[in-house]
Amino acid sequence: MMQQYRAYLVGENGVFQSAEAFEARSDASALLFARRFTRRGDVEVWQLGRRIGLLKAAQSAEASPEDTGPDNRPPHSSASFRSM
Repeated sequence: MMQQYRAYLVGENGVFQSAEAFEARSDASALLFARRFTRRGDVEVWQLGRRIGLLKAAQSAEASPEDTGPDNRPPHSSASFRSM
């Protein structure tokens, strides 16, 4: 069963700058999926009111095969981060 998650781009001052809603099957797969957003900075992943984790900004990150579905597309993601 897919669950709703949000990835929040965290600014240098610790304030959320933008958000991306997506669906994943588990907390672990949500963290894997959200890793792609670390190219833009630190990312906090939440499922409703529950914080799943903080992913630190990557120097040079590429999406790994586990981050995509069987047809190499991300699972039910909207476009890109939306400003808050």
